[in-house]
Parts: sequence; structure tokens; C-alpha cells
Amino acid sequence: MIRRYGERVDPNQIYQHRPGAYVILPRDGTILLTHQAKPTPEFQLPGGGIDPGEHPIAAVHREVFEETGWRIGPPQKLGAFRRFVYMPEYEKWAEKLCHIYVARPIYRLGPPTEPNHTAIFVDQMVALDLLGNEGDAAFLRLFLG
Repeated sequence: MIRRYGERVDPNQIYQHRPGAYVILPRDGTILLTHQAKPTPEFQLPGGGIDPGEHPIAAVHREVFEETGWRIGPPQKLGAFRRFVYMPEYEKWAEKLCHIYVARPIYRLGPPTEPNHTAIFVDQMVALDLLGNEGDAAFLRLFLG
């Protein structure tokens, strides 16, 4: 069974299935996070939705580049969790199946291409406090041991 984090499931709400791929990016005692300014300011693990027909690994590489401007090494899967959330940017309720990976940031190509995103390296322990959802934080804790 895949653990659920976040809001309770509303039995009266219809949720659309939305798989996503997210990644923990450690480097020299820090973690590369993305700060999304809109619709709600929040620090996140880089990642996002897996497009139809897209492999999760390809989605991780694409999303990391869009949200951070970095290229990464080969991702290794850490696990998965579920969240039931309202996504204001898409105006829909979603059951998010979040696949979590770990990879090394290798090379910065430039600034994030995704609007309203900023890439930032933060101390590992600070990252735990900054992350906007408890599923991301739980997997970072697992990674850090």
C-alpha cells in the first residue's frame, strides 16, 4: 500500500489521477529545491506531472531542467506516496501519485524556464523545514537517514 500524505480524501469530491515524478538533489551537504512563487509561494522538490506516454525518468529530467535549469545524473527511485489536493493552476482536484527519485545535480545550463520558479541550494536540515508538503519532507528524512 502506498502511504498518503496531506489533506483527507473528500468522499464527495471527484479526483483526477495525476502521476508525477519528483527528485531529491543532494550536493555538498545541501539540497537543490525549487521555489514556486504562484499560485501559492512554496518550496518543493523539483518535479511535476508525467505527460501521457512519457516515462517517469524522462519526466524527472524534463521537470528538473524546467524548474531549476540544471541537468542531473541518473535518477534512482526511492519510493512513492499519494496526495489528494486541489490544483488551482489547473482548476481541478487531483489524486497525485508522487514517484520520488534521488539524483545528483551535474551542470547548470541556465535559469529555470518554468515561470515563477527559482532554484536554490539549501542546507539539508533547513530543506526539511522549508518543504511545502509533508510527503516531500518524509522522503527527504528517509533519504537523510
